[in-house]
Amino acid sequence: QVHSNQPVSTFACSVSCLTFHESFLTLLLKMQRIVKPKTQQGRRALEKKEPKVHENTKNTLFLRGGNTSLTITQALKELHTLKKPNATLFSKKNATRPFEDQSTVEFFSSKADCSLFMFGCHSKKRPNNLVIGRLFDGQVLDMAEFGVDKFVSMNSIKTQKTAVGLKPCVVISGDFFEENDDAKRLKNLFIDFFRGENVNKVCLTGLEHVLSVHAVNGKIYIRNYRVLLKKSGSRTPRVELEFMGPSLDLSMRRTRYASDDLFKRALKKPLTAKPKKKKNISRDDLGNKLGRVHMKTQNFEKLQARKLKGLKRKGPAEKKTKKTDTGVAKRRKIDPVS
Repeated sequence: QVHSNQPVSTFACSVSCLTFHESFLTLLLKMQRIVKPKTQQGRRALEKKEPKVHENTKNTLFLRGGNTSLTITQALKELHTLKKPNATLFSKKNATRPFEDQSTVEFFSSKADCSLFMFGCHSKKRPNNLVIGRLFDGQVLDMAEFGVDKFVSMNSIKTQKTAVGLKPCVVISGDFFEENDDAKRLKNLFIDFFRGENVNKVCLTGLEHVLSVHAVNGKIYIRNYRVLLKKSGSRTPRVELEFMGPSLDLSMRRTRYASDDLFKRALKKPLTAKPKKKKNISRDDLGNKLGRVHMKTQNFEKLQARKLKGLKRKGPAEKKTKKTDTGVAKRRKIDPVS
């Protein structure tokens, strides 16, 4: 019932505001609700996406823009082949621009459980455009945009290719990567993108793929080689490199790097992941283990050591007396016989 002293318009306005407030709260609760898995497969999928102390191998997402050229499409396919099995390729086109709106890339990356991405598009303003980036905590951390000046497909090179899933030997060279902080961040991005799995040891026969990233005069050259182990007449084989493709000549366009505080937070490791330090044990530059032993003060005058005649040092006077004594003894033995 409406009281006589309250206007009808004011009451209607308060009711509408209350309804809007309730609907807004309901929407927030729906957005913040925790979706529980209904099957074992869904539970395992959610556990796989949870943060871990020791991270899994980073997966890479390859996706195309709304308009792509044949060069960009082929480059995405062949780089996806080199990154297998830790890679996902989206075949459909996605009308998005990572530098203007990162929400689409973040959404697809969270769905595919990928921490790295490569986006390719083509336009009149930026032909043969390639964007490489990485994510932290579900948000884009670093991005770098390149223009593909030249691309050589691995299909055009009639040589044997490496097996799928091998860890590459990444070689980063060029003074360009040491000029400033942005160049060092770009170098770190390339290493993070191409390094593959984290391993402690590598078998020599399993090292078949060499990926070279060389920068000079603002140009970046990416080459892929296959390692050939040939006879050398000794136990160590002779190593030769055979070009297998693909190769890309890239030119820098735009970059967007995270702030120093955010980048430092992304590099932070939990305490449980750090190895426990052992007291008085260290290692030198060559990896040798060094230990320090603490002992009480010793009195070397009372130190009992084993006495050996052979270890005694004898002076010249003692040596002369020994020679004379042995000579007299010999003569004494000879005189009675004569």
